[in-house]
Amino acid sequence: MANRNQASPAKKPAFWSDNIAGASPEIIEALAACNFGQARPYGADEGTASVERKLSELFEREVSVLLVPTGTAANALSLAALTPPWGSVLCHRDSHVNNDECGAPEFFTGGAKLVAVDGAAAKIDVDALRIAARTKVGDVHTVQPSCVTITQATEVGSLYSLDEIRAIGEVCRSSKLRLHMDGSRFANALVALGCTPAEMTWKAGVDVVSFGATKNGVPAAEAIVCFDTALAGELAFRRKRAGHLFSKMRFLSAQIDAYLSDDLWLRNARQANAMTARLVQGLKAIPGIDVQGEPQANIIFCRFPRALIEALLAEGFGLYHDRWGPGVVRLVTSFATTADDVDLLLERARHIVGGLSKDDLGSANEGHTA
Repeated sequence: MANRNQASPAKKPAFWSDNIAGASPEIIEALAACNFGQARPYGADEGTASVERKLSELFEREVSVLLVPTGTAANALSLAALTPPWGSVLCHRDSHVNNDECGAPEFFTGGAKLVAVDGAAAKIDVDALRIAARTKVGDVHTVQPSCVTITQATEVGSLYSLDEIRAIGEVCRSSKLRLHMDGSRFANALVALGCTPAEMTWKAGVDVVSFGATKNGVPAAEAIVCFDTALAGELAFRRKRAGHLFSKMRFLSAQIDAYLSDDLWLRNARQANAMTARLVQGLKAIPGIDVQGEPQANIIFCRFPRALIEALLAEGFGLYHDRWGPGVVRLVTSFATTADDVDLLLERARHIVGGLSKDDLGSANEGHTA
């Protein structure tokens, strides 16, 4: 049994997820400010109308917006509006909706099936999608392809290029499928690609986007953005039935309104992405560490020597490891990650690796495949 009086390691920066960060001060201030006075309930307040106006301006067209408190609600409700119970949602095998929604898409759609489509770097391969989109169409014994969902940025930190989104959008149009974008890290993807929100969504064929915010400085608010505004009526009923229609909606809209003001959402994403780039550059210079792929947003996967993982954990650094394979570590930066946080991790990793034997360093390649 551990000695209760034994000193615990000093608290070090954690890189588990961008969900561990707090909220931007500007958003906390907006929440406090909206607490005064009265406002009409259930989304009839001026703040919610302001958010819809801002998002219409942002996306360069009229949009319908429904605010919800979680990304799971945004994704599952969106897919439910795009898919009948006998339909299928075509998604990547490694997508969040396929692996980390606890069956919410199936539950909210009333039983629609998630059908995995392969592709490198957690991105749907367009040729594989063409095949899946026409498989057993019209066969009454089989779920019918109904919509496609893509994750931008993906769960491994890669990005769909604009050309890739357009190609997927074209397959959807030709196959009469709707296209949904899980934009939990929408801002990180946008600043990395250097494009406009319109270019990354409806101009490329996206019908609905789950406009993520909670991974980028917002405490508890996400937006379902419908480019096909005819979907809003059904979604309004689905949101209410699911228990996600807030009576005091102003507390959700205040968060998103502040998030969109003065480019806060873009500044936060740029900070997170910049810290990942700094981390990647440093990790690549440390012997025995294998950075996997080319991180494009704010997520890194790498293979560490076992002794390095254990030493960093013992010192109090927070990181996920081994879920994706022996020695594989996931590191995620957020808007709140600082250069000092990154440099401390790199300094300790260099120091620890410097004291490892060749056998210990070799453990970083155990189970590695090209």
